[in-house]
Amino acid sequence: MLLKTLQEYAARAQPAAHVEEDGGWWLRHSPGDAWWVSAVLPHDREDRVARAEEFCAERDAGVRFQITPGVCAEDLDTRLDGRGYARGHDMSLRIASTSEVLRQAHADAGAVTTRPTDAWLAAWQAVTTRDVSAERDLLSRVELPSAYAYAEVDGQVVAVGRAVAEQGWAGVFGMATLPEARGQGAARAVLAALASWAAAREANHMYLQMEKTNNSAFRLYERTGFREVCTYHYRIRA
Repeated sequence: MLLKTLQEYAARAQPAAHVEEDGGWWLRHSPGDAWWVSAVLPHDREDRVARAEEFCAERDAGVRFQITPGVCAEDLDTRLDGRGYARGHDMSLRIASTSEVLRQAHADAGAVTTRPTDAWLAAWQAVTTRDVSAERDLLSRVELPSAYAYAEVDGQVVAVGRAVAEQGWAGVFGMATLPEARGQGAARAVLAALASWAAAREANHMYLQMEKTNNSAFRLYERTGFREVCTYHYRIRA
């Protein structure tokens, strides 16, 4: 199933420090990383909520479930609501053909490296404000082919993004543009670079995940050919 496949590709592209598979459920814990890296993926119809809660309690962590309609059990969202889980973070999963992204980007491609440089990480951290050392650790766990793209203005890295290829798909992650460079084509240049890299590796399709409230990202991805294939959200309990 495409949705389940892409969500699991994304999980491998953002690998948690600790992962336990219980049936089709992915129990994940990754202290220091972005919250979504530790979200439980309930990817079969079995009820393993108690085991997921136990897994998180053993690690003194809050519990987050990623709820993708058509992938998890139909009643899971309702059951979690009844157990006191708040709904949060409405998300969009989007896909595009790699050739369409290249055609629609209308930008000179940025540069690509196989590992994140200090300048890449500095630009990423300036926008996200997340911990660089934790991100380095996460990126070191990625075992799949990866590209780190960036765009420069006057020798300064102003926009970054990365892609991870798996089975003909390239996932887009870590897109970040410095505030002073927004609206000037830097993010499109990064996407064009990632699409060029994907095409060279016969990853003919691309996907990404974004928060529904991110209007600037929505405009960029709409203009570069990404279309929504599903929405999903999280259920969260501290």
